[in-house]
Amino acid sequence: MKLLIKNGIILTMSETKYQPGDLLIEDGKIKEIAPTISISEDNSLITIPATNCIVMPGLIEAHCHVGISEEKKGKEGDDSNETSNPVSPYLRAIDAINPLDPAFHDAIRAGITGIMVGPGSTNVVGGQFTFLKTAGSRCIEDLAILNPAAMKVAFGENPKSFYGEQAMMPFTRMGIAFLLREELWKAKQYLKKKKKAEETSEEFDEDFRLEPWIPVLEKKIPLKAHVHRTDDILTAIRIAKEFELDMTLDHCSEGHLISEEILDSGFPAIVGPDLASRNKIEVQNMAFKTAGELSKAGVLVSITTDHPVSLIQTLPICTGFAVKNGLPMEDGLRAITINAAKICRVDHRIGSLEVGKDADIAIFDGNPLEVFTNCLYTIIDGKIIYQYHKPK
Repeated sequence: MKLLIKNGIILTMSETKYQPGDLLIEDGKIKEIAPTISISEDNSLITIPATNCIVMPGLIEAHCHVGISEEKKGKEGDDSNETSNPVSPYLRAIDAINPLDPAFHDAIRAGITGIMVGPGSTNVVGGQFTFLKTAGSRCIEDLAILNPAAMKVAFGENPKSFYGEQAMMPFTRMGIAFLLREELWKAKQYLKKKKKAEETSEEFDEDFRLEPWIPVLEKKIPLKAHVHRTDDILTAIRIAKEFELDMTLDHCSEGHLISEEILDSGFPAIVGPDLASRNKIEVQNMAFKTAGELSKAGVLVSITTDHPVSLIQTLPICTGFAVKNGLPMEDGLRAITINAAKICRVDHRIGSLEVGKDADIAIFDGNPLEVFTNCLYTIIDGKIIYQYHKPK
């Protein structure tokens, strides 16, 4: 299939802007972007007129629970937290994601084409995230473009409050840090023994519960740290540095209070859900200004709805509020496209409009960060997945 998007305001999110410009898609990939593209008569070509419309990469949600914490199904549809063991790195989100969750369609209608999905934050170690496209198959493996994509760890109120009530560790933040350090120490020793056995051709019994740590220790995937308060952010940084790991700082509600320390850590921040209520002590300083202050300090920033905490279709609106509160407009658009792709380690395929990348594209009739803007088309892998029809 060939698609030609004509005369749009093309925001590539890389180095170039075309106003107006054309974009040609062929076999699911971006084939050409130019001020004008002329094609000889071709019966297989579909042309999308985009005059005065914004054409940009499909939006990316860098942290959510779509399909694993389903809407409309209550307890029966909630598979986000395995509350039987506070340390469970062997859990895989991909085994619990229902692609028929209506939130997938809500995301598509908002121009969101990529989502990072994983376990919740009750456990100190919650398990493995996966990165998905929002459409293309009812088979979840076909939607996944990176699996595993990250290892979830959580600090603060959620682990200590749940397990404290069960008379189990962790009761305290000290207990959370200990359990994570202990687990990482075991994993590090395990990897050392495994490598030695491979070098000497000795027998080695693989441990199914520790194997998931290997891509983390080898920096193939990051820790994905649930952190709100400044002390939790700094503890997460401390532990990641001790074990020489990569990490993303998810939520980062008080990040604006320690922006220089976060910049010095080198870790990116996924900020939000600032549209939610301040229903816990640790989010009392949550504010839409956080993303802007971190971005201005030089931190690589993305924005999250943490769906279903805030609904996934509000991602561009949450970003708009961040812009209203100090995040530069260009940084806001990058936060939910190329920045999110870089943080999720999928920028080689999506996040910007470049020749050879996946044709995951959203077309809007205005600035997507403004509430009255409509997503006119959502295109995934070169296929029109959604087309807007004005309500009667």
